[in-house]
Amino acid sequence: MADIQNIKNKLKSVFEEFKVIFDRLAVWVIQLSWGKFIFLVILLLVLGGALGDGLKLLVDIEDGASPPPQPHIVLKISEEKKEQIRGEIKEKVLNLEELSDVSEQKKLRLADDLTDIIDVFNLFDEMGDIVVPPAPKVSHAHIEVNDIVAVFVLMLLGIKVLMGGKKRAEALARESQKEAERESLLRQVAEAKIQMMQAQIEPHFLFNTLASVEYLIETDPPRAAAMQSSLIKYLRQVLPQIREHAASNNLGREADMVTAYLVLLKMRMEERLDFKINISEGLRSAAFPPMILQTLVENAIKHGLEPKTEGGLLIVNAEVAHQKLRITVIDNGLGFGMAKSSGTGLGLQNVRERLALLYKGQSQFLITENKPSGVCITIEVPYTLAAV
Repeated sequence: MADIQNIKNKLKSVFEEFKVIFDRLAVWVIQLSWGKFIFLVILLLVLGGALGDGLKLLVDIEDGASPPPQPHIVLKISEEKKEQIRGEIKEKVLNLEELSDVSEQKKLRLADDLTDIIDVFNLFDEMGDIVVPPAPKVSHAHIEVNDIVAVFVLMLLGIKVLMGGKKRAEALARESQKEAERESLLRQVAEAKIQMMQAQIEPHFLFNTLASVEYLIETDPPRAAAMQSSLIKYLRQVLPQIREHAASNNLGREADMVTAYLVLLKMRMEERLDFKINISEGLRSAAFPPMILQTLVENAIKHGLEPKTEGGLLIVNAEVAHQKLRITVIDNGLGFGMAKSSGTGLGLQNVRERLALLYKGQSQFLITENKPSGVCITIEVPYTLAAV
């Protein structure tokens, strides 16, 4: 059992190492452009062909050159032909003039010796069917490197095509998730800035309003009671917005909050402030981010109308144009840079950044001069109905 477990552990270790190598190879291949990948394939095929030819040549040298085939000798002479040849040899030997001085006995002996050659013919005749040339050596070494390279190239192509799409999809998913997290973080930062700005404005506004209520209690109790009632109404509108700060909101809720705010300011500034809220009943259900309209109105009051001695007029308009909800906040106050302010000047910048994050390039934020004096701020966002 211990040996089997050791074998399993070794196989598992080998498999894990192979998986690591394969993953690294896959990542490297996927990162290659198609041009570089094609160049790599051509290079592998060329190198594989050269290596295969080299190995075949090496095997041929080690086996040595094959010997040339030897002739197959087959001699077949009939008995009658042999006797005829013996007679002709003996006759020619006896009639040779060069042997005229040789005795007849020696000539016969020489003829017998020559005719003995026929027996050699008989030997060849017996061996004729046996003599076979040796077969040449044949090398059986088949080292096909090109096949191995082709399989490897097909594997790389499979990784590039099949796993490439998967890896790219996973990479895009990760990038999308990171982008969503980044946008969410930026949105939270923008919301935090709005809340911080609101927290800075509210105490100043509340302290001034409570001071006015305290003063009117002694001088004009009915007016003090009306201001107190308006303050309670305003707080009922604004406190849920500050606490919840919900992303889903409607324009009607924002208009009610702004109206309650302006009614309070009207009690304080009296004839120095006039305002008009031109938002039709049909547009009250339009989706609109919370606290943005309030911020624009407060900015117009603080930097335009309140510092102006004679005060002025504030107008809020809402309309739909080209599937866009257009909100304009117009004042005839002091105008750009005319009022002294201790603020940070980040209110409008935060509104611009918040709109850009919420609508991703589908919103507009414009600040223009209102003739003969004052400022006109225009916001355009996609027109949709707020979630119920």
